[in-house]
Parts: sequence; C-alpha cells; structure tokens
Amino acid sequence: MDRTDAKPAPAGPIDLFDRRIVEALRADGRLSVTELAKRVGLSKTPCQVRLRRLIDQGYILGFRAIIDPARLGLDHIAFTEVKLSDTREAALDEFRRAVLRIPEVEECHMIASSFDYLLKVRTADIRRYREVLGERISALPHVANTSTFVAMETIRDGGL
Repeated sequence: MDRTDAKPAPAGPIDLFDRRIVEALRADGRLSVTELAKRVGLSKTPCQVRLRRLIDQGYILGFRAIIDPARLGLDHIAFTEVKLSDTREAALDEFRRAVLRIPEVEECHMIASSFDYLLKVRTADIRRYREVLGERISALPHVANTSTFVAMETIRDGGL
C-alpha cells in the first residue's frame, strides 16, 4: 500500500498511542491490526480507527517490503553530487521530474552546499554505475557537472 499520490487530510496532534502505533509499524509493517492493538495497549477497533487516521493524515505514507539489495546483485552504492547550471524554480522542477525516471537513483536530496543535489545511486557494479552516470544522470536537465563518491562499506542503510 502506498499513498504518496494522495493528498493527506490536515494533520491533527498525535498522542502517545499514535506514537506507539507508528513505532510498532516502523519495526514491523506486517503486523495485523489485532497484534498491533495488543502491542500498543488498545482494543482492535480503536486501534483500527487510529491507524486509518494516521494514514489519512499522512503520518504513515505506505507499507513496503525491505529488500536485501546484495541478494539481488545490487550492492554497489555511489553518492553523486550534482551541480546545476540553472537554479530557477522551473529548472529545478524539470530536474526533479526527470531524476524520478531513473530507477537506479534510490534517493535524491536538494543540498545547501556548493552543489545542488545529492543522489544515492544503487547498481550492480562500477561499470553499470558509469553507464547510469554517463547516459542518464549527466543527461538530466540543467546538469553542469557531477562528482562521485563510492561507498566502500555500509554500516547502516534504510529509512527511519
């Protein structure tokens, strides 16, 4: 389930039970509502109502499987600094839309620095990374130059 395309309802304050629900689902997004209710100290129906509200208000954006990239042969990680030639809003929007179409770009962050964006790029190996960099990233709208840092070891990876 992924709700990133839906507009969330206005967010209200969350309390201790809501925070417990969020934390329990961060640890295990596959919990049944019955098990979730038991872990947070609520009965099933109030837990279900709270869960629906947390989703509707955008606190919970979706549920997904956590994949082991190494098992899929995707354990090469490079961080790419991207400097744009134009940073007016229209150029930024064009870059943002285009970078979303590159599946190897796992993360993209606008940075307050001497460069504009930091990309986390995951590929099978350095050869594939060079292809993605040369054919896809460098061809993105308004890219002036790039700089690459290759991860040698991952200590911690993943979302919140």
